Amino acid sequence: MTAATSTPPPAVASALFVGEVVHQRARTFDHRLRYGLWMVLADLDELDGLQDRLRLLRRGRFGLISFRTADHGDRSGRPLRVQVESHLTEAGIDIVGGPIRLLTMPRILGYGFNPISVFFCHTPDGALAALVYEVTNTFQERHSYLVAVPAGQAGPLRQTVEKQFFVSPFMDRDLSYDFTVRPPGDAVSVVVAVRRGETPILTASFAGRRRPLTDGQLLRAFITHPLLTWKVTAGIHWEALKMMVKGARYRHRGPVPTRPVTVGHGR
Repeated sequence: MTAATSTPPPAVASALFVGEVVHQRARTFDHRLRYGLWMVLADLDELDGLQDRLRLLRRGRFGLISFRTADHGDRSGRPLRVQVESHLTEAGIDIVGGPIRLLTMPRILGYGFNPISVFFCHTPDGALAALVYEVTNTFQERHSYLVAVPAGQAGPLRQTVEKQFFVSPFMDRDLSYDFTVRPPGDAVSVVVAVRRGETPILTASFAGRRRPLTDGQLLRAFITHPLLTWKVTAGIHWEALKMMVKGARYRHRGPVPTRPVTVGHGR
């Protein structure tokens, strides 16, 4: 009798990336933080199949680990592909239905918060055409920055946008973001350098190594990084308190930009 064999799941682009976040304040006062963190890279076209297959990546708000597309974009529940492609079209970019992959943290025990998520937008041949950086502050306000990738560009991507949106209560709006990104492969990294003119203010980064997106790896990440999103939010407030003790001055929040997306450029 031939032993029964199970059919392995098809190869997917989606994955886990496990690593760490580092923040280094460079002006006014010294302040540094470093902590472990993991993110999901979710190919939007694979997501339904993944959530059918994986027991731990639940749909909706609740679950040990869950992912809901309505946590992103304009929160309307409209398909994320439709929303992202609309922004790309407005910026004069057509990816012709190519893959869109979202690097983000899922909900943990029903709670989700992502200071920054990144959409990697590809053409059908796999070439990276644009990045969309989705920034959310602790008031649950949101703004995105879209930057095209020149055809044939190799190596780390270097992109710049002018800051339009209140994030940290200790930084003004008249700043620039310089992004340096190594797109997902065996590893991924996203570095955000904040500056005023040529003066560096803050550098924040995430770097992680790829793991397969399986129930076993999700459980391992949950155990080794307990209460992930809860700890991120608690950490933001704890670090803010420590910076106030060091003399940080609170800035007025001001209105949210009237347009949901700001277009930047390469460096």
